Amino acid sequence: MSNFVDESNICARAGDGGAGCVAMRREAHVPMGGPDGGDGGDGGNVWFEADPNVASLLAFRDHPHRIASSGTHGRGSSQHGKRGEDLIVKVPVGTVVLSHESRETLADLSNPGDRWLAARAGAGGRGNAKFLSNRRRAPMFAEQGEKGEETWFRLELRLMADVALVGYPNAGKSTLISVISAAKPKIADYPFTTLEPNLGVVRVGDDNEYVVADIPGLIEGAAEGHGLGHQFLRHVERARVLVYLLDLSSVDGDSPARQLEVLRNELGNYQPDLLDRPSVVVGAKGDVLEASDWGDDADVELTISSVTQTGLEPLKWRLAQLVDEARDTDEEHEGFVIHRPEAYGVEIVREDDGGYRVVGRQAERAVALSDLTDPGALDYALQKLEKLGVYKALAKKDIVEGSTVRVGTFEFEYYND
Repeated sequence: MSNFVDESNICARAGDGGAGCVAMRREAHVPMGGPDGGDGGDGGNVWFEADPNVASLLAFRDHPHRIASSGTHGRGSSQHGKRGEDLIVKVPVGTVVLSHESRETLADLSNPGDRWLAARAGAGGRGNAKFLSNRRRAPMFAEQGEKGEETWFRLELRLMADVALVGYPNAGKSTLISVISAAKPKIADYPFTTLEPNLGVVRVGDDNEYVVADIPGLIEGAAEGHGLGHQFLRHVERARVLVYLLDLSSVDGDSPARQLEVLRNELGNYQPDLLDRPSVVVGAKGDVLEASDWGDDADVELTISSVTQTGLEPLKWRLAQLVDEARDTDEEHEGFVIHRPEAYGVEIVREDDGGYRVVGRQAERAVALSDLTDPGALDYALQKLEKLGVYKALAKKDIVEGSTVRVGTFEFEYYND
């Protein structure tokens, strides 16, 4: 079983808020003690954070749920509940967070320490001490804790490499990366040996290093899903330099010129600007055939043999030069996150059964946090709905009196009075 996983689903569930407490002071020598129920603690948020010490998304393959702790309930004597701890979910640098349903990109965590709020914690409910007023001298109700958000996401890893090796299956990419770096990929004499990208660090001179990625082999139609390489095209996106590795020994297959044409077509079909990246066309397995053996159609800049290690030093220095030039002109890739400002206001939506639903976080929260079996709590919730403009919004809809209106789990009949 592979230890490298570059895509996974994950469910982030924030902690619930603790409930507020209903309590009255019962101390000797304290007349008219009044309410002193404490507030519930807020739940914990769930954050995704890019960590250079995490190599893949393997941890989420069999255990996709990540749950933050909930806040504790308030207590008497105005004791507030403890806040739930935030959960920091470590993901590899280069992880892209997408909506599970729409596949919309929500966050690109491409630098160490990049962080994104995946699930917002539920707020703690207020204790009855917070509802003391001139009208309510002894409130006997408190708010329930708010539920934390629970959302499924799609995670995709896009490797952060300076150089990407692209070529046909069995073109010699794995052998090349194994001799120019310390990487130890699986090597065999059959196609599609590489089932996952491999990374290796190449050192040139005393202080020049760059990272090379061995991308699983591409075939014609890869951008449309043919073969195995289409699963890994995303790993080419962030490479500064591309190496087109052509198999010079493939006498029964495509010529080097045809291989280059197919590879460029597939990259262009996947993401056109990849064709503008600095690149080197390299002929591999030069110990079997030379590029000149193919005639004028072989557009090869460097010929190498990983077996005899011929031509490797010129290739390493050429790549170092291109990487240095790209680093000088290319600004550091900036990650981004989609901020989700809290929506205000209410919207009235017609439902299939002829009823109406009030949509809006504040309105839903007003009824969700209240114990509506208590007359005082019900009166408070209705006042809150009025302040939020729910009744005005319903009146503007010209709703027939007696129609059912729902706010969260709360349901009532509408009368315009």
